[in-house]
Amino acid sequence: MAFTSQRSITETEPIVAPSGPAPQDAPSQHAVTSRKRKPSPWQKPTFWVALAALAIIVIGVVIIRRGRTADQTTGDAPRITKVERRDFIRTVRVGGTVEAVETHPVSAPRLAGQTSNTLTITKLLPTGSHVKKGDLLVEFDRQAQIRNAQDREADYNDFIQQINKLQATQAATKAADDTEIKADEDAVSTAELEVKRSEVMSKIDAEKKKEDLDEANAKIKQARTTYQLKRQSDTAALRVLQIQRDGARLAMEHAKSNAEKMAIHSPFDGLVVINSTYKQQGMADWQEGDDVRAGAPFMQVVNPAGMRVRAQVNQQDMAGIEQGQPVEVRLDAYPDLVFHGKVDQISAIGVGGSFSQTVHTFIVIFSIEGENPKLLPDLSAAVDIEFSKKPNALVVPRDALVSEGGKTYVRVVNANGSEMREVKVSAMNDIEAVVESGVESGATVLRGAAPEAALANAAGQAPGKH
Repeated sequence: MAFTSQRSITETEPIVAPSGPAPQDAPSQHAVTSRKRKPSPWQKPTFWVALAALAIIVIGVVIIRRGRTADQTTGDAPRITKVERRDFIRTVRVGGTVEAVETHPVSAPRLAGQTSNTLTITKLLPTGSHVKKGDLLVEFDRQAQIRNAQDREADYNDFIQQINKLQATQAATKAADDTEIKADEDAVSTAELEVKRSEVMSKIDAEKKKEDLDEANAKIKQARTTYQLKRQSDTAALRVLQIQRDGARLAMEHAKSNAEKMAIHSPFDGLVVINSTYKQQGMADWQEGDDVRAGAPFMQVVNPAGMRVRAQVNQQDMAGIEQGQPVEVRLDAYPDLVFHGKVDQISAIGVGGSFSQTVHTFIVIFSIEGENPKLLPDLSAAVDIEFSKKPNALVVPRDALVSEGGKTYVRVVNANGSEMREVKVSAMNDIEAVVESGVESGATVLRGAAPEAALANAAGQAPGKH
């Protein structure tokens, strides 16, 4: 037994802790090993997944509650307005395009005798420039036309010199021919005198003198015939050169005219408007350096004192439109500008639409009073046609009217909420109505259907009976 105990002690000695006092609260080795092997809850993936799901649910609930609160707040917001006295105008609005009453289109010139189809702009006045009659509007590159005019002028001068030379030559030839004819005539006269002396001559000499006279007559006859032929030939040769000279003169005049056409001047006092054209970057105005096709219009001069709007009006809006009615014109590009005018012309025949031949449109032209630098052709405009006008009328919005049982009411806001008041309506347009009785100026009325909470908010207290 003693041996066994001693062995047990010997075997257990290596696992005894080092000498020295051991702390009483020190954990055993088994406990430390067990603690290290046990995982922490924060290290589990399922914990984090559950935590993220919970956060998403909470955020969703908060968003839904806030959305409902905002909807309720928006729905409770009252739409109220004041009843006021002012001019009531019944109008209808149509859309159209601004155009000038007096306009002069400017096109690229067509050149006589030229095969080129394009012209290059070297000088061009910008849109909005005021010009006087005779002022330069546009100038094209005229170097080719000037050079051509100079060449044609040189040809013309050359033909003139040829004609002068030919006329001098023909005059010298004619003088020589005249001298020859005169000599032949003298020969005939001499032969005639010799024949008269034949009575005192021998018969043989008389015959010789007679033959000499016949020969002189034949020669003078042939000379005169040749003379006439030469004069006709000279006239024909001169006429050929004259025709060539006239052709050169016409070519020279055409060339000079082409050079003059390269500069276009204003036909009257007005305003310059440059047309738009399609370029690589899209629609743009013509400018210096562009090539314009001959005959193509690229600008216009308009009289700014006379502008109008051309509109296509649906047949449904034509009822009540009469010539002379006052209108207000507003430009889409400049909404702050308001122009006054009137209905000037109304087409008598309507035109069927592209989608339905039963719905017709009518052309109506509205004149515009006054002028403005911003009032240019091709601008889109809105025209308000005035059908009727009531000064100092009691006006309420149309959506403030409530119809029940064949009667018309308005909801008037008061200290207790609101009350329904019967009103009498005498006229209305698309957005407003004229009230003759039932409500006073300055009263607050509700617009549209409003819930009970909105009535209370408008009155400034809790919902009450009304």
